[in-house]
Amino acid sequence: MADLRKLTILHSNDIHGDFLAEQVDNQYVGGVAMLSDYVSRARTEEKNVIYAVAGDMFRGSIIDSEFRGISTVDIMNMLAPDIACLGNHELDYGIAHLLFLEKCASFPIVNANIYIKTTGTRLFRSHTVLEVGGMHILFIGLLTDEIMAGAKKDMLLGTFVNVEDAAREAGRIINSYKTMDIDFTVLLTHIGFEEDKKLASLLKPEWGVDVIIGGHTHTWLNEPAKVNDVLVVQAGTGTDMIGRFDIVVDCETNSVHSYEWRMEPINESTCRPDPALDSLIATYKDKTDAKYGRMLTRFDRELTHPRREQETELGNLFADAINVMLGTDIALVGSGSIRSEKMGPIVTIQDLMEAFPYGGKVFAVKLKGADLKHGFEFMCRDEMVEGHSEFYQVSRNVRFAYDFDTKKLIHFTIDGNEVKDDDFFVVAMQEYHISNISSVLDIPEEHVPNYDNLRCIATSDYDIIEEYMKSKTHINSRIEGRMVLNGMPEKYTNFGS
Repeated sequence: MADLRKLTILHSNDIHGDFLAEQVDNQYVGGVAMLSDYVSRARTEEKNVIYAVAGDMFRGSIIDSEFRGISTVDIMNMLAPDIACLGNHELDYGIAHLLFLEKCASFPIVNANIYIKTTGTRLFRSHTVLEVGGMHILFIGLLTDEIMAGAKKDMLLGTFVNVEDAAREAGRIINSYKTMDIDFTVLLTHIGFEEDKKLASLLKPEWGVDVIIGGHTHTWLNEPAKVNDVLVVQAGTGTDMIGRFDIVVDCETNSVHSYEWRMEPINESTCRPDPALDSLIATYKDKTDAKYGRMLTRFDRELTHPRREQETELGNLFADAINVMLGTDIALVGSGSIRSEKMGPIVTIQDLMEAFPYGGKVFAVKLKGADLKHGFEFMCRDEMVEGHSEFYQVSRNVRFAYDFDTKKLIHFTIDGNEVKDDDFFVVAMQEYHISNISSVLDIPEEHVPNYDNLRCIATSDYDIIEEYMKSKTHINSRIEGRMVLNGMPEKYTNFGS
């Protein structure tokens, strides 16, 4: 007779400091206090429950950045996940600080591939085995080099190059640690949904990987993808939803006998706030409100950034601020560095810090017209509208149109003049994006003059935008047709950010 046992796996990813509930359509949605209530009830109602977090707990809120992640670990400890893996933003405060934060966490954090180059020593535990209901569940944490791009400046650290290497490392760990007692195997990743599917296709069936729970691309699903008999899921972003697997495990074959998966809403209709977490978050919020609650400026109206893959009002404002203040030919601002969907009309320091939390250096980059054209075409490829590539907001002197049928730019002008292949332009770019220009814009580093000695023209893009806002009154920003995407496939027209 088969040995069948019930297992419930709850999962979140890309929480990004989304600690507070927000009012949407006359009800409160999300927030860690209501998320905690859902997890606690599931643990009470079901026998064998595991709650996993697939990276990027940090960044995105002033409560996180003000306390450099210590507040986040404190809050997550009370939420009490059973397991978490690292995302790219866990490294934003530096590897030494991350090692300190990991010691503060009361839950295991797994990562198999951050290591010291000189010795090959891993900095974190590669895996852990959780025991529930007599079952042994193996979790392995994985990143890839592309997702770790922001940590490239730390030359002592190494990561896997690609998903092929990640698959081999998963197999190595499974071969070494998956004993006869392991009933179920989960890869907890932060590499993006498409890369997760590619990873699943590379896994050997003998390794017995059952599920990949991922993050990074903030992907919302109606059902799991099934690749190579591996179930692949994500749960969007923030705390508005939680993913839920109800699985029947065959402990004789160590495989999925049957399953149900769904995204569960977190709102006041389905959850009640955990008062202890509410109190803890309020303690941190009171401190940040007192420090950053003063008014910075006033917009003429509310400005929005509803999705990354299009021209937005906030994107235009931020790109214009950097271009005007620094005097470059054009400015590119990573859409993903803008983390609020709306701001204003009253704007506080805290509002701006939460909308633009990843402040860093800005570099002057001299690029040929041909490379800019190619970079914009690369930016607009189909992977962009699927949320699997970088996208940029551009300053007001830029106009371009891209055609999805031909995969080409129809026109591209700067200051009203058609861009010629041999023209050179000084472009303001954020540090992350110039450091990874070959992957985000497909522009080879050797095409960038003095790439290894670029001129830093500002140490903080955040400071530039704050000063710009301070110096202006009646700030407004509108969609101006700076970028036109012709023939976008209908299946992408409702794609969310």
